[in-house]
Amino acid sequence: MNKKTFYIHFLGCKVNSYEVEAIAFDLQKRGYIEVKEDDNPDVVIINTCAVTETSSNKSKKTIKHFKNKYPNCVLCVMGCYSQYSYKFLSEDLGVDIVIGTSNRDKIGEYIDSFLVNRNKIVTHNNFLDIKKYENITLNRYFDQTRAYVKIQDGCDNYCTYCLIPYVRGRSRSREKDEILSEISALIKNNYKEIILTGIDQGSYGEDFTPKSSFSDLLEAILVNNKDLYRIRISSIETSQIDDKFLKLLSKYSNIANHLHIPLQSGSKHVLKLMNRKYDLDYFKEVIRKIREIRPDISITTDVIVGFPQESEEDFVETYNFIKEINFSKVHVFPYSDRNGTVASKMDGKIPQEVKKERVKRLISLSNELELDYEKKFYNEEVEFLVESYDEKLKGYKAHSSNYLECLIKSEDNLNDKIVKIKFNKENSVKILTMSKK
Repeated sequence: MNKKTFYIHFLGCKVNSYEVEAIAFDLQKRGYIEVKEDDNPDVVIINTCAVTETSSNKSKKTIKHFKNKYPNCVLCVMGCYSQYSYKFLSEDLGVDIVIGTSNRDKIGEYIDSFLVNRNKIVTHNNFLDIKKYENITLNRYFDQTRAYVKIQDGCDNYCTYCLIPYVRGRSRSREKDEILSEISALIKNNYKEIILTGIDQGSYGEDFTPKSSFSDLLEAILVNNKDLYRIRISSIETSQIDDKFLKLLSKYSNIANHLHIPLQSGSKHVLKLMNRKYDLDYFKEVIRKIREIRPDISITTDVIVGFPQESEEDFVETYNFIKEINFSKVHVFPYSDRNGTVASKMDGKIPQEVKKERVKRLISLSNELELDYEKKFYNEEVEFLVESYDEKLKGYKAHSSNYLECLIKSEDNLNDKIVKIKFNKENSVKILTMSKK
């Protein structure tokens, strides 16, 4: 029998990218051959997203695209959107294998089974029943320099705007030994940067008996992998930054000089409506402690604009708080209703044109802050990890510990190299990209 080919496409977060890499790794062990999108694959796997209405629509559009492009392929859809809309995918779109946010470790088995008997497979668990961490693992990644390592899944926060706890289930942590083993294998395969990721990764260990913490895990990784060039934390909440984390930030220079700490709103009124677990004074104090240890650290954030009942005064509070904190970048998201969430039932919905105008103002502020942060490092010698060659810009893209991005022109193959160069506006990818618009 000829070996079957597969293609995997993902939308959404870094957790999704990790999951598809782990699934690809498993399928290859089973004898399947990974191919590109246009190579007429026998199997297409799509890992979907549903965090916003836009991402749900993109997921649906992507599924229809592959259904039309390859009508004879085995179409397997997984992830948050399929957990949310499993009946629609199975009954209306005719997807062959529908998997939500559990049973992903069985995808290889399901595909094997479908190829034999052609019986449709639909697996769906209520979010309250998703209690087990699925240990899908890998020792290589599509990026040859940086690798994501998933340490946790699910969320217990129940922010009023968020669908994720209802599609990902309760927070559950991966066993520490499994994480350490995977990181060790990745380092042996010459990966220089490890990025820890999860749905609410800072809650790591809270479901263990006895309880553990994210800081405990981070310490174990650093102690057991002394040759690791860099470890990056994809996102962490202020409430999860404890004294031990701050001590590790002070002690270990290979913790990346960049933290992504979601704010969501700088208005006390809106934060309460969102059911966020902190106030603005607490948030400000945590940032102060971090900058006391790392004065030049890059701190980025997420903000939702146009939340129900957000007045112009609330928005201005957010705008001014962002300026006061002096983030190095703000990821701005217009609020969108998600059926089943508390916020979707709230009064005081903000008109679309008001949301757009506020988004525009915040993006403009973010661009200013990002450029101001970058300028602090102009004409300084900065160490960069080279990641890939960019055909459009004709040079090697590289990131620093604090997430500055530069372009290096060289006749030599610099992929996977660590280089020190003088950073300036001539080699800043941000400036080069802006100049091409």
